[in-house]
Amino acid sequence: MHMKEKNVLGAALIAIGLVCLGWFVKAGIDDFAEKDRKVTVKGLAEREVPADKVTWSIGTKVTGNDLPLLYENISVQTQKIKQFLLKYGLPEGEITVNPPSITDLEAREWGDNNRGFRYIVNTTITVATNKVDQVNKAISKQAELLKQGVALGENTPMYEYASFQQMKPEMMAEAIKNAQKTAEQFAEASNADLGSILTADQGVFSIDNRDENTPYIKKLRVVTTVTYSLKD
Repeated sequence: MHMKEKNVLGAALIAIGLVCLGWFVKAGIDDFAEKDRKVTVKGLAEREVPADKVTWSIGTKVTGNDLPLLYENISVQTQKIKQFLLKYGLPEGEITVNPPSITDLEAREWGDNNRGFRYIVNTTITVATNKVDQVNKAISKQAELLKQGVALGENTPMYEYASFQQMKPEMMAEAIKNAQKTAEQFAEASNADLGSILTADQGVFSIDNRDENTPYIKKLRVVTTVTYSLKD
């Protein structure tokens, strides 16, 4: 091969190499640009549902100096509360009576013992049930116990939504759908097409009371964060 032909061939190979290099560089830049084009949005789903479980602990106490008599009195109080709960349709198997506890004021090394009684006997009756409506009705009628001479202590009910796990998949799907709508609006405003999901979290779930006055109505909420690719 003549020197001239070798020079031509070498120049041709260099030119081809430069073309290929330029193509690979362009492809790399386009690929990088495509990967860098993305949008991250949040999706929200909410529900208001009635609580499906309630735990109501009713405290009562008696005071005096005659311990055997106090045990008898606390037993009477306990039976009145139990019959009250049964009256409003709460099953006996869902009612728990805790053993009474005794406070001996004379045994204390502190405080004012100049009282008209020595002993305080406390007990708690707890009902844990899914009969939320029956409990709410009983709560509204607990003045009946006061009329029977039952000294009621702290008795704030605790409401739950135990079926939350069953709601999670449906709410998660709704949250992702709402995230997609937001991403589509963003893509349209950016003159781009929405691509596939790049990342998505499991969502942040919460259960709260709807408000202070209706703790038996629960507000379910899920927020998920989703990242989509954008295409020209």
